[in-house]
Amino acid sequence: NRHQDFAYVGNAVPNSQQWRDAKRLKDAGMTIIRAAHYPQDPAFMDACDELGLFIIVPTPGWQYWNKDPKFGELVHENTRQIIRRDRNHTSVLMWEPILNETRYPEDFALKALDITHEEFPYPGRPVAAADMNSAGVKDNYDVLYGWTDDIGKEGTPENKCIFTREFGEMVDDWYAHNCLNRAARSWGEKPMLTAALSLSDTYGEMFHGQRQFIGGCQWHPFDHQRGYHPDPYYGGIYDAFRQKKYAFEMFRSQDRTQEPMVFVANEMTQFSDEDVVVFSNCDSVRLTQFEGDKVLTLPVVHDAGDKPCAPVVFKGFWNFWKAREYSYKQRNWQRVSLLAEGIKDGKVVCSEKKMPSRRSTKIRLYADEMGRKLTADGSDFIVVVAEITDDNGNVKRLAKDNIMFSIEGEGRIIGDETIFANPRAVEWGSAPILVQATDKPGSITIHARSAFSGVYAPAEATLTIESVAAEMPKCFTDEPSAKTVRTASASAAASQQMTDEERQRTLEEVNRQQMDFGIQ
Repeated sequence: NRHQDFAYVGNAVPNSQQWRDAKRLKDAGMTIIRAAHYPQDPAFMDACDELGLFIIVPTPGWQYWNKDPKFGELVHENTRQIIRRDRNHTSVLMWEPILNETRYPEDFALKALDITHEEFPYPGRPVAAADMNSAGVKDNYDVLYGWTDDIGKEGTPENKCIFTREFGEMVDDWYAHNCLNRAARSWGEKPMLTAALSLSDTYGEMFHGQRQFIGGCQWHPFDHQRGYHPDPYYGGIYDAFRQKKYAFEMFRSQDRTQEPMVFVANEMTQFSDEDVVVFSNCDSVRLTQFEGDKVLTLPVVHDAGDKPCAPVVFKGFWNFWKAREYSYKQRNWQRVSLLAEGIKDGKVVCSEKKMPSRRSTKIRLYADEMGRKLTADGSDFIVVVAEITDDNGNVKRLAKDNIMFSIEGEGRIIGDETIFANPRAVEWGSAPILVQATDKPGSITIHARSAFSGVYAPAEATLTIESVAAEMPKCFTDEPSAKTVRTASASAAASQQMTDEERQRTLEEVNRQQMDFGIQ
């Protein structure tokens, strides 16, 4: 499932980042994207056409029904319009012509299905999907949203395909929103690993070789603001700046047809688990501790009825005290490492070596272009990341620096100190910023230094990137918008629109709807 929300800019995502988001999902091994719950930018649809991703296109709407007949008519009109807009995209797999997680009458569901067939007239092809427990859906829609648990239950049609529209959410309740799979990247190794392993288990439980079950979409790839809850959504396999979490590597490892990969989900800090988890799509993984102290090869379990590539767990392979002995007593810190090698058909085909970071001495800058250059159209932006490293380039995951950025040339930094964008606190070893192009192509030089300079601060860094000319002429004036700061009192006043009783009733209704529509 995908929201087109990005750090700082919200829904104002340029075309290049729409393409990069599609590429990020492709790189993670995803095949089907559900466009939740509104029309995605046409640039995202174009990117999915280009990259070979399927899309489920829903009618806009979520958890709201108005009994006035005019409301249903407007929803149906939305359905016609979105099908007409997107039906010539080769990426469209099917349509979701109803309202997400909403109780609606049977005649509404049947009319929505008729409209879908009218606007997308291809007999014999599944074209419409909806929640199987909603009125009018089970007996009439082509694909039913449900779970593998629904297969074989009384009332579940045997001739219909089952698809899970949202999997991965293990929320305690719909007020607190604490969830096993929601792990902010800044929380570090243990939460991210817990989330990745939980998603791995859920992913495996969904696939039991059932022919009737055809797949599902994980909620959600990118951290984002939600509006209806004070906490951001932290369950992404990327954070809001599109920095990867461990769950990204877990999903990437599930595709055995792609390039061989191995990822060590252990940062070798003083707080890291002794057990070392490795994600890989190879036949087996060989892990070497401290350049030969311990060597073990374990299989990557491939189960057609479960996880295609189960995580590999090496028991007791990280020992801080053993590492300390080499570093402190023997002055041989170079030996402290973990080397994971992916083996396929008896040969080592990929590897990853990890070492614990020593003293923070450097800042390393990189631009997250993903093969698509920054366009000088006054709107486009890319993410530039500053990492804190030791002398050998190992990222200091537990660094607590603040990075001050400055820029020269044909670019500007989105955001400032009022939203903590610049200077930017380092979280899990890195500090990202958004660099936006002007309307003139040319060089952009980014400087990064510690906000608190001194002899022992990490050495500053400089990165120069080039923006390219826009293919289309601009139709706006290239002037950044003025700052608008909403005061705390204004925010408080806006939040008092509901009484406590009204809020409680609304929360209870949301909870009932989540249960009705099979959110597990």
